[in-house]
Order: sequence, then structure tokens, then C-alpha cells
Amino acid sequence: MAEESTTPPELTVDVAALTALLDGRYADVRRTVRELLPAYASVLEDAETMPREEFRERVKDVVLEIAGTGAAGMGFPKEYGGGGDIGASIAAFESLAYGDLSVLVKVGVQFGLFGGAILQLGTQRHHDAYLADVVSGRLLGCFAMTETGHGSNVQALGTVASYDPATSEFVVTTTSEQAGKDYIGNAAKHARVAVVFAQLEVAGEGHGVHALVVPLRDEAGATLPGVRIEDDGHKMGLNGVDNGRIWFDPDGTVRVPRENLLNRFADVTDDGRYVSEIESPGRRFFTMLGTLVQGRVSVGGAGLSASKAALTIAVRYGLLRRQFETGTEDEGTEQLLLDYGLHQRRLFPRLARTYALHFAQEVLAGELHDVFSGIRDDEETRRLLESRAAGTKALATWHATDTIQECREACGGAGYLAVNRFAALKADTDVFTTFEGDNHVLLQLVGKGLLTDYASDFSDLDQLGMVRFVAGLAVETVLERTRVHRLFEQLRDALPGGSDDWHTDSGLRDPNYHLAMYRFREEHLIGGVARRLKRGVDSGMNPGEVFSRVQDHVIAAARAHVERLVLEAFTDKVAGLEDGDLKLTLNLLCDLHALSGIEADRAWFIEHGRLTTQRSKAITREVAELCRRLRPIARELVDAFAVPESLLRADALLGGGS
Repeated sequence: MAEESTTPPELTVDVAALTALLDGRYADVRRTVRELLPAYASVLEDAETMPREEFRERVKDVVLEIAGTGAAGMGFPKEYGGGGDIGASIAAFESLAYGDLSVLVKVGVQFGLFGGAILQLGTQRHHDAYLADVVSGRLLGCFAMTETGHGSNVQALGTVASYDPATSEFVVTTTSEQAGKDYIGNAAKHARVAVVFAQLEVAGEGHGVHALVVPLRDEAGATLPGVRIEDDGHKMGLNGVDNGRIWFDPDGTVRVPRENLLNRFADVTDDGRYVSEIESPGRRFFTMLGTLVQGRVSVGGAGLSASKAALTIAVRYGLLRRQFETGTEDEGTEQLLLDYGLHQRRLFPRLARTYALHFAQEVLAGELHDVFSGIRDDEETRRLLESRAAGTKALATWHATDTIQECREACGGAGYLAVNRFAALKADTDVFTTFEGDNHVLLQLVGKGLLTDYASDFSDLDQLGMVRFVAGLAVETVLERTRVHRLFEQLRDALPGGSDDWHTDSGLRDPNYHLAMYRFREEHLIGGVARRLKRGVDSGMNPGEVFSRVQDHVIAAARAHVERLVLEAFTDKVAGLEDGDLKLTLNLLCDLHALSGIEADRAWFIEHGRLTTQRSKAITREVAELCRRLRPIARELVDAFAVPESLLRADALLGGGS
């Protein structure tokens, strides 16, 4: 990235070329889905005008129609009617997120969670029995993991599956009211079958959480004996998805054949012996959950698509709406909203961050495809994938919540009207921050991995074990494990004149400077957590209390780590482009993303001696200048997202698509 000149060149953005770059490897898939979606644009209005029960049926019918096109089953093997391409399935899901999000989530529940669990946790017998019907939509199901009383603590689930060797069956029971499955999509009305996560008991011995296929309803839709289902009721959004609660009677009524255990990682023999190639219960549990990472990758991508829709509306509105006279030679003419520096400041850094997260999501989806296609299948790669998926999902969904809110405000009172898309976007994406893993819990997972470097016993470490593990290491060992060590030297080298240039404006647009700052923050925060953990344990404090006291530092370190990964994905993408206006445009966006991130955390950088007040002010000036540079091409930058016009649902804001 070259330093800006005194007279920056006018940029011309080829929207089609930028869209092609964003679409990437699966451009054909994304384009096919975008062309499919306008036929269902009316669903956006149906969400507000139809009674809830009627809308649920409408959403189900749309999901089945989409299944018929093949767009929902791209990640399943071809022999069962799928497309045999995990990467294509992620691209399709992200593109579906431009449409109604109840449809999207119901697709995710049916094909990503329910079908994905059978595919990833089951074996040939399960694939043959279920997958063709799942892919076609003939068999609707649900993913019954979460319970009312345990939430994110999956290892402590209260549902039990006990093996009865006399009948070769598992008896599935709910041990208490709080152990009922809750918030389960498809459960309240449409699911005939559930993948149920339960504590497996064989001959009185517990073997931890496993998954089984459990029928819920007969073909006529009647609930089966021993199964109790309640509707979760009206929600903030996504009311086209029939979320419900499930209980299994404790009297032993609910029984399923031994073969219903999804047995990729463990099995129970007919005579009642538990067998598994993975000896460690902790490793077995995390290996099982690791196969379900696709859901987190999908939700993060969907959040980004929602951000793109919001930004498209807000930027285009800012190019139409005028407010207050300009005070220039155009006397009597009011000024466009997007010509105001503050309006640019509100929207353009979020636009740049959306691009950054898009390219980070692209890297993540590529890694997911490689792992699940068997191209890369070593344990370390899988652990790194799980961590990256958790962190990217957290950042992308928080970004969606923030961006949609800011875009709504940037459209004033008109943006508050339900006739425009913002009401649905806000309501339907809000839960993205807590489903498929609460974002703070996910960042704890990232932090745990950073501190232990996914050590060989990583899977067996609970929070207290992690505290003891880290406390037993030298802090330098922890830092070496992070693989971003020796950053002090890198930070010096990032500036043309070394450390003497800290008080100048030099290097502000140098990607090496940006990366060094982000890496320094990451290393310093990880080292700080390690020191606090060690100090607490050495002083005799209870490990649980130690962890509680440093929990916020763990989250901060994890977030800094993922922010660095996002920036690296963006800079790598830009570096690989041929010289030209497209590269210059993405240079500007990448610089804006990096510098606005440093600006947002400038207090921390100043506290830790990495930023002078003079340089901090220079960064603020540079962010404003970058926003001005992007103003002439703002429309092109959002048009490149290629959100179908009818799915913006913003005629009142955009004047009928002008």
C-alpha cells in the first residue's frame, strides 16, 4: 500500500469485477442463489402481515421449494442428492441470508444442524437411512442439544440415554424440568425426528454426551407417546421458525434401537459394551462438537450478509436524502447526507470492516472445506479451525448488530418504519450473537486455545485445568506458543526510521505498521493473562477464583487475536491483487479498517507506550481523510455486494429503487 499523494487519483470501480472478487471461488453458486431469491421477496412482507401459524407454514413451504432446487443440500454427498461440496454450501447459505431470515434459519436447522449432525456424527447406516430424505425435505428434523438449565454447558446436559441390553434399546429420559430441550428450531410443529444429545449410560457407567436419532412425531404429525413438546411462543424475531421445548417422560416410554446411536466416534455393542477409539472422554466430546463447526461458520457469514443489506440501504439513502443548506455557491440546495463528514464517519469504517470480515470469512470457509473434504485432516488443523470459527462468528455477529443499528439511525425516522427492511434485520439477527454459541463463551474457547496452544491434553482441560496448566508454564513459553513472538522488533521495523519515528505521521498507511500494532496488542494481552493466572495460583488463590478474576482479560486477548486474523486476511487479499483501481480501492478500505481499529482502541495503545498523543491525532485525521477518499465510490462499494433490489425492501427510503 503506497503512501497517499497530495493529489490522490480519481478511482473508477468496476462493480462487476468487485462483485466477482467478493463472490470468489463459488461465484456461480452465489449468483444462482441471488437469482433464485427475488421470487420469494414477498416473504419479507408476509412476516408482518400473516398470523404466526400461517407464516410458519409459508416459511416451511419456501424451505421445501428451495430444497427442490438443490441450493440447500450442496454440502451433502452426491449419492444422497447433495452437491458434495462443503464450501459451496457455505456460499449458498451466505447468499440465502439476503432473503428472509426465518427461511434462512429454518434451512440452517434442517440441513446444517439436523442433517449435518447425521452426516458428521453418523456412519453409513445412518446416511443410508436418513440423508436422502433429509436433503429432499421429505423428512424434517431438529437438533436437540440446548437445555433450559444448562445453556452453553453442553457437558452437563440432564437428558439421559441408558442402554437396555435386554431389548437392545436406549431409554431416553428427561431427568428434570430444567433438563428439557429448549429453543429447538423445528421442534414446536414440523420436526418428525430429532438428533438428541444426551448423557450416555451403559451398565450404570456414564460415558458423557452422545447423540442419538429419536422420533418425535408420526407421519400424521401427532406427538409420539412419552414425548412432550411445547411451543416457545412469540420471539423478538424469526417468528417463521417454530422453536419449541422437548421433554422425554422419565418412565422409560421413549426407546430407540441401539442402531440409532450416531456412532462415528463411539458405539455400544449388542451385548452392552461401550467402545471407542478415542480413550479420553474430554477429547471424544470435543472431537464430536468439532464436527459441528459448520453451524458457526454459517451464522457468521449470515450476519455479514445482513450487514451488507443494511449498508446498501443506508449508503444509498445517504446519496438521495438532503438536509440543511450547503452554504456554497449552490444556494438554496440542501446537502446530501453522505457529503457530511460525520455521516461518512458513521458508515464507512463499518463498510470497511464488512469487507475485512468478508475476506476473513472466505479464509475460514476455505479451511472448513479443506478439513471436511479430507484435504487437511490433522488434529492441529481441526483445533485451529474450531478456534477461528468461534472467533470469527463472534466478531461477525457483533458487527451485524452494531452495523444494522447504526444504519437504521443513519436513515432517521424513515428507517424505523416496518415497511423498510431494518425492522426485520434488527429483530431477526439479534439472536445471532447468542445462538450457535454465545459470543463471550466462544471467545473463552479461543482464549483457552491461545493459552495452551491446543496442547495434547487441550481437550481434557476445563477452565480450572487451563488455569493450572498455564500457571505451570513460564510466561515466555506461553508467548512462544502463540507464534506471534518477537513483535517488539517487528514493531520497530514497521516504521521507516525505526522507533525514532513514533512522533511523526510516517508509516500510517503501511500495512506492516498496522499488522505490527495488532500483533503487539495480541501478544501483550496474552502475556498479561498468563502472568495474572500464574500470579493468582502462586499466591494460593483458588483456581476458580483466579479464572473469574482474569475472565475479562481472556476475552480481550481472544478478541485481539481474532482481530489480527481478520486484518491479515484483508491485507493478504489486497497483496494478491494485480495493480489497478480495484487494488487501490481495496487498499483504501483496508487502511480505513486497520486505522479505525487502532483509533477505537487508542487508549490501550497509549497506555502501553505504542502510540503517542501526536500520532493518535494523526490517525484520527487519516481516518477522516480516508472516508473522504471513499465518498465518490460509496455507491459502487455497496452495489458490489449485489443484494437483489427487491430484497432491500426499502422503497420508502430509496424512492422505488432510484
